[in-house]
Amino acid sequence: MSEYRIDEGMEVTLHFTLKLEDGTVVDSTREKQPATFQLGDGNLPPGFEYPLKGMSGGESGSFEITPEHAFGQRNPQNVQMLGRDDFEEIEPEVGTVMSFADPAGGELPGVIIAVDERNVEVDFNHPLAGRTLTFEVEVLDVRPAQTH
Repeated sequence: MSEYRIDEGMEVTLHFTLKLEDGTVVDSTREKQPATFQLGDGNLPPGFEYPLKGMSGGESGSFEITPEHAFGQRNPQNVQMLGRDDFEEIEPEVGTVMSFADPAGGELPGVIIAVDERNVEVDFNHPLAGRTLTFEVEVLDVRPAQTH
């Protein structure tokens, strides 16, 4: 077992489970391959990386991550009204997650939350915005990241 501890420049392999306030599991690697990433590479929001610092292989923990440190608070300005005419190919349905082009030409996922004759209301907030999450981890391995 290595004596490395999680810090910047370390490659971390771990199992995680992400839960909502009521215990509903949102995401988990338990039944799949463990996750491997380099601390600070952008794979995890900083609020999820911070509590891992100092942990080493074989350690487990459970952390409560507030919205500010997870996916942010819900922003009412991220809910947009689009014209029904913008949806030529598909019939918009409430609950559908669609990809939209953002002004910079990137992709932005949005959830359709209301539809009437003329308008489609789309929520571009992250689905986990405004939620306090429980982040349970089991650290399997920590080692210096390979630089290519």
